[in-house]
Amino acid sequence: MDLWQLFAVLLLLAIVVFSVASVVIYVTSIPMAKVQHYESEKYFLDPKKDDSKVLFPSIHDPASVDLSVIVPAYNEEERLPVMLDETLEFLGKRQQTKPSFKYEIIVVDDGSSDKTTEVAMGYCARNGTEKLRVLTLAKNRGKGGAIRLGMLRARGKHLLFADADAATKFSDLEKLENSINSLTKDGSEMAVVCGSRAHLQDEAVATRSFFRTILMYGFHILVWFLVKGIKDTQCGFKLLTRQAAVIIFTNLHVERWAFDVDMLYIANSLNMKISEVAVNWHEVEGSKIIPFWSWLQMAKDLLLIWMRYTMGAWQIDAKVKAE
Repeated sequence: MDLWQLFAVLLLLAIVVFSVASVVIYVTSIPMAKVQHYESEKYFLDPKKDDSKVLFPSIHDPASVDLSVIVPAYNEEERLPVMLDETLEFLGKRQQTKPSFKYEIIVVDDGSSDKTTEVAMGYCARNGTEKLRVLTLAKNRGKGGAIRLGMLRARGKHLLFADADAATKFSDLEKLENSINSLTKDGSEMAVVCGSRAHLQDEAVATRSFFRTILMYGFHILVWFLVKGIKDTQCGFKLLTRQAAVIIFTNLHVERWAFDVDMLYIANSLNMKISEVAVNWHEVEGSKIIPFWSWLQMAKDLLLIWMRYTMGAWQIDAKVKAE
């Protein structure tokens, strides 16, 4: 067998393997996203009423506060207080200067094994459930799953999700708000604004190893095939209108690290207005991401996202509406 024959055999084998894998992926995929709720996840506890259970509202209800801040937290008992102190201080000052402004923070404990819920409940006791609620998940869902369940229980006109590590300066919320107000000034109901660290990329390249830099660029290339126009899809600081949040998080299929790409793919597919705004960001110790293996997992997820949407194995319901 000469070289060309070997090449032809390998090519044919690759085509067969890809075809079989595509069929398996299509057959085993669930077309419409499904959200699993455990009974305990329908309620939050009110510490000022002897920890009585109170039913969470639904994102399908009319908005009753100006801003909801969703904070996914997995084993964050040490880092969470810094983030909550900064957030409460900023929002409290805004409320002092504008008494009509109403907000809520929803801390979503994603099945933690430490005292994340206890720490968050301490803040709930001090600030009241109108300002801070804790959603404790019955089992770990992943960051995307935690954010989705928090979003689906939020009351805000605008909804922000922000990482529990306080890596992004919370006052940069104003930059995102200015952008979303600009996007919706024509009456549009669906808009997404992404906080971005893209302006820090040159510095990141300078401090990363060659291998990690190659992985980073490879990841960006894969993302480009799914989400064009956004340089940093993974920053954990994004602001959405209520209607955008309803559609995106009802249709979200991916619950782990690559969920940002899934949500932006949905937004792009439905022609939602999307913008990217530079934010102040710094590295915080304690990251749950293991560089090589996490990026490998995300690369696999990106490939599967692309295949499933391209083949029609995953579908998007654009008719979901908030009241």
